[in-house]
Amino acid sequence: MSRRGALLAWALLSLLRLGEAQKTEAPACCSPIVPRREWGALGSKCTTPLSQPVRYVVVSHTAGSSCNTPASCQQQAQNVQYYHMKTQNWCDVGYNFLIGEDGLVYEGRGWGFKGDHSSHLWNAMSIGITFMGNYMDRVPPARALRAAQSLLACGVAQRALNSKYEVKGHRDVQRTLSPGDQLYNIIQNWPHYRAT
Repeated sequence: MSRRGALLAWALLSLLRLGEAQKTEAPACCSPIVPRREWGALGSKCTTPLSQPVRYVVVSHTAGSSCNTPASCQQQAQNVQYYHMKTQNWCDVGYNFLIGEDGLVYEGRGWGFKGDHSSHLWNAMSIGITFMGNYMDRVPPARALRAAQSLLACGVAQRALNSKYEVKGHRDVQRTLSPGDQLYNIIQNWPHYRAT
């Protein structure tokens, strides 16, 4: 084998080992999260960190259009972010994560930054997860609910969420109809749900 061939083989083996190392670092329960760059997010201007592990999770709905394909959910995430940044003048999309009816989780502010999803008190001590759509009269599909549960398990595995975290509905912490009657009925049966 030539020296060049040997170097190429070594580089490929190193990359394979690096890939394996990265696989073992990510908790097995973590489903893929669509990163901001993949859904076309605008650059964030947020700088306020969220102290971890976070104790609370606030679940909401966007009360807008739903989406059920990756293309339509990417567009919907862009629409929500554009509204929050350009109309509300916030530093980014208000939620830490957005759940699509396609069963994917879209990264908003992520685990590390304070959101703008409920009141100032709750924003500073919770992760905001929103379901894209209106769930007053219908339930999200099972794949979206599974994606949310997987995200929460991932947060605990990564120590971003306290293992004894509490789930609240948006209406539990602020005067609103969010997360919609049907979704609210569902989350009240989640093991970590606690009424205020």
